[in-house]
Amino acid sequence: MKLLLDLLAGVALLVWGTHLVRTGILRQYGGQLRLFLRRSVANRATAFFAGLGVTGLLQSSTATALIVAAFAGQGLIGTAPALAVMLGADVGTSLVTLVLSFDLGFLAPVLVVVGVTLFLRRQDTAVGRFGRILIGLGLILFALQWIRTAAQPVVSTAGVKVLFGSLTGDLMLDMLVGAACAITVYSSLAVVLLVATFVQLGLVGLPVAFGIVLGANLGSGALAMLSTMHAEPEARRVTLGNFLFKLTGCVLAAPVVGWLLPLGGRFGLAPEQQVVLFHLAFNIAMAVLFLGATGPFARIAERLLPTPPTSENGARPRFLDASALETPALAIGNAARETLRIADTIEEMLRGVMEVLRNNDRDLAQRLRRKDDVVDELYTAVKLYLAQVPRGALDERESRRWADIISFAINLEQVGDIIERILDDLESRKIDKGRSFSEAGMAEIVDLHSRLVANLRLATSVFLHGDRKTAQELLAQKVLIRDLERAYAASHLERLAGNTIESIETSSLHLDLISDLRRINSHFCSVAYPILEEAGVLARTRLREVEEAPLAGDAAPAPSAGFGKDAPRSV
Repeated sequence: MKLLLDLLAGVALLVWGTHLVRTGILRQYGGQLRLFLRRSVANRATAFFAGLGVTGLLQSSTATALIVAAFAGQGLIGTAPALAVMLGADVGTSLVTLVLSFDLGFLAPVLVVVGVTLFLRRQDTAVGRFGRILIGLGLILFALQWIRTAAQPVVSTAGVKVLFGSLTGDLMLDMLVGAACAITVYSSLAVVLLVATFVQLGLVGLPVAFGIVLGANLGSGALAMLSTMHAEPEARRVTLGNFLFKLTGCVLAAPVVGWLLPLGGRFGLAPEQQVVLFHLAFNIAMAVLFLGATGPFARIAERLLPTPPTSENGARPRFLDASALETPALAIGNAARETLRIADTIEEMLRGVMEVLRNNDRDLAQRLRRKDDVVDELYTAVKLYLAQVPRGALDERESRRWADIISFAINLEQVGDIIERILDDLESRKIDKGRSFSEAGMAEIVDLHSRLVANLRLATSVFLHGDRKTAQELLAQKVLIRDLERAYAASHLERLAGNTIESIETSSLHLDLISDLRRINSHFCSVAYPILEEAGVLARTRLREVEEAPLAGDAAPAPSAGFGKDAPRSV
């Protein structure tokens, strides 16, 4: 049992090392890599080599697939060039496997020592994050040594011989085993390196190893499909097309595997070298065969995954790219863009309220209420997306931005709820009863509403740019709206005293409406507080500071300096 646990520990360390390298590169260079990919899809050749280069750094074709699928889902690249990138990605991961198959164990201690030193001394800097990448590379090399050492005594155990003896060269069974292993460990690279080690130790034969390698390639394609199964159809087409490449390649390779087996021996290649080179040759052959056929495969994927009608996609997030989660700066930017979509929806609802108010449009009121469902779904998506961002990888500025996005999204969602309640009130208390506001009352509501729309745009600007002057202007608008609410409530009461019929009939609704509009404005203005607080220009409270109340018979204390009528007040 201990021997088997040692072997599994080596496999786990190998997987963890590749994870450290992938996440480290994405966090440090993810933005540049994504920009490079986007700019390299002008033709199939450049797209192919872009995929090869990026995957050579990430050591994971699945990671590249997620990035490219996200681009396709956002309409930034077409399906055909994305498939060309994926062909290059498969060759890239094969080249990485070839490099790691060499005996580079002497580098492992150096990489780990240097990596740990850099990471611990400058953890929150670019140098520290580069140290994390070096640690991952060192762990990969350590893991390969560990696997070779741990597997040697395992080979002689009876149970292991029986287990691997069941793999007798049945190609379909071997491919299924390889696919299952690649999906389980989330890495075809790890499976191929592990199989090469087993072949070197005589644990499995070349026919079995070749079948497992084919299955590992198929499994990596299936893994990418599983990772994007909840994405937009445009994104899923990329992983589907890539899976079709691999499936077709496996079907074409299966009849010739037996013919390829003796070739390695004729060239004097060791069995483990033959495994790694077979993996590389398979992916190069796929690139040669299918690079010119990306168009037909793209059309097949588009037929299998058609774009649904636009109306069905209203609440579907557009910018929450799952592949960007390992690059916190990009993920936060994506969440901000999606939050702006919520703000746009809120503006549509807010403008629609006035149309319902003027025209008693029940159908429009119903459509606007459905938009609140869109707001709720987008808010939930943004919240869950940000919850997946690794908080430990955020610096202080990114952490503040993370909190600001969450806060603004929460306030916008609450505004949506208020607007939905306003629509319900208008329908039940105005439209159903055939009532109308007085001319003066309607003018007051229109004035507040127009100011509210302008303040939403101002709040969006503050959210985007974090400008202190604009934030101060927004809070000044909050004070103005609050004062207008009081003034309009007072003028409404004067109209009641003058027995204005419309004012009497809509009194409760009128006061509730201007109060709700003021509350909506408060939610908009909340985006300014973190900016002004960070700038140190926001007072802690609007309450005047007073000394302890004097006891009976004591003289009242004189006001302290700065507490008179000219004392500064918070907005």
